[in-house]
Amino acid sequence: MTAKSTLSRPSQSILGQWRDYLELCKPKVVALMVFTAIVGMLLADPANVDVLTLVFATLGIALVASAAAAINHVADSRIDAAMDRTKLRPLPSGSLDKTSVLMFASSIGAAGMAVLITQINLLTAILTFLSLVGYAVVYTMYLKRATPQNIVIGGAAGATPPLLGWTAVTGSVDADALLLFLIIFTWTPPHFWALAIYRKEEYAKVDIPMLPVTHGEDYTRLQITLYTVLMSVITVFPYFTGMSGELYLVSVLLLNAGFLYYAISLQMTKCRTKAINTRRVRES
Repeated sequence: MTAKSTLSRPSQSILGQWRDYLELCKPKVVALMVFTAIVGMLLADPANVDVLTLVFATLGIALVASAAAAINHVADSRIDAAMDRTKLRPLPSGSLDKTSVLMFASSIGAAGMAVLITQINLLTAILTFLSLVGYAVVYTMYLKRATPQNIVIGGAAGATPPLLGWTAVTGSVDADALLLFLIIFTWTPPHFWALAIYRKEEYAKVDIPMLPVTHGEDYTRLQITLYTVLMSVITVFPYFTGMSGELYLVSVLLLNAGFLYYAISLQMTKCRTKAINTRRVRES
């Protein structure tokens, strides 16, 4: 019995470490980014997307995005330890150390860049690398702590996946690709500000100047509504440019109606529970 128990410990430890490394990659966030990148590829050339391009572009973007997420864990380890939502992450909990995480991030980031350079094209590789720098360095290490507009400016990095998917197929940055970028760009601030309202005290405790902390909840709720209106306008453009058809138009109008309902409801009721419900609707 003792021997069997002893033999089982290493495998359990290895399994636990792999789970920790997987958590570093923020798989749910990366899955959303990869999904929007695939949408960009399919919209760029709906009839002639090469399967290998689809596979290699998805792999490269996913690896680099995961590397950026891991670097974010390192940069935010101090504040993660002080917040209830994040204190059990691998670094603040002590499951992993910073050196191991940085080596992991460097390895998968380099692998992703190699895939994009050798199998896709240089433009996509450069834009993907700039997205990594924008999120992991510019946003996480500077903007997040410097300005209440952090998520607006830093959101540009998170809005690039559909643009990356487009350039992976076409090798160029076109107007329709920039429109896809704008949709994600305008979706991002109200999505994160809803969470910031719900977690306002935690952000204040670790001196992160999120909008509800610096300007109050009423102002933040107004900004959520205004950005939701802006997003609702921009999301109908693909129909008028001919990128999408009637099914898209009907779907996006219904979705926008739901987003606007929750945004206006949040502003009128001033209920924090509505804030987290608003965020969940946007995630879906």
